[in-house]
Amino acid sequence: MSATSTTAAVAAAPAYWSDACKHLMKKDRVMKRLIPQFGDACLQTRGDAFVTLARSVVGQQISVKAAQTVWNRFALLPKKITAANVLKLKVDDMRAAGLSVRKVEYLVDLALHFDSGTVHVETWETMDDEAIIAELIAIRGIGRWTAEMFLIFHLMRPNVLPLDDVGLINGISKNYFSGDVVSRSDAREVAAAWAPYCSVATWYIWRSLDPLPVDY
Repeated sequence: MSATSTTAAVAAAPAYWSDACKHLMKKDRVMKRLIPQFGDACLQTRGDAFVTLARSVVGQQISVKAAQTVWNRFALLPKKITAANVLKLKVDDMRAAGLSVRKVEYLVDLALHFDSGTVHVETWETMDDEAIIAELIAIRGIGRWTAEMFLIFHLMRPNVLPLDDVGLINGISKNYFSGDVVSRSDAREVAAAWAPYCSVATWYIWRSLDPLPVDY
């Protein structure tokens, strides 16, 4: 990582990141080993809420490369990607960009929720994690895992434990159980020491499997 990008990473770090790292290194032997390996790298957010969720819908069940190709084509359709602009798009144009019929339906439903104010973006800061998850999973095509990734990567909530995430389960298996298969309850037991910074510990578990920062 260059000096410039290191500075950017530090500047963009969530306010709790330093305290979280100290807490995790004190409470957990694996974190004590992992955290120093990644220097100043940290969780960073990007984009706005609608764009972030739209990208997650486009990327479902296809490779990262394919998702990027479809997204690039789709992003050319409106002048700017907003809920109101997506609702103005023609279905045929969206299909021509590479979106399946179902994903078009999901994107339209997402746009409707944002455009009508059914999701309370402006009050998310004061809402707890489960209340936000409940709003998001009411949108077609968004399940709990997508909602949890949104909490971690967009809202940068500190204490999300995404037990449906394969990478997290595999990482706990590798780092805590010598590669043995672990259950959700095993994972939850390990994560008891991580609270109130489960998101941060999860990020480092992902890093242990893939040194490149996760980005959604």
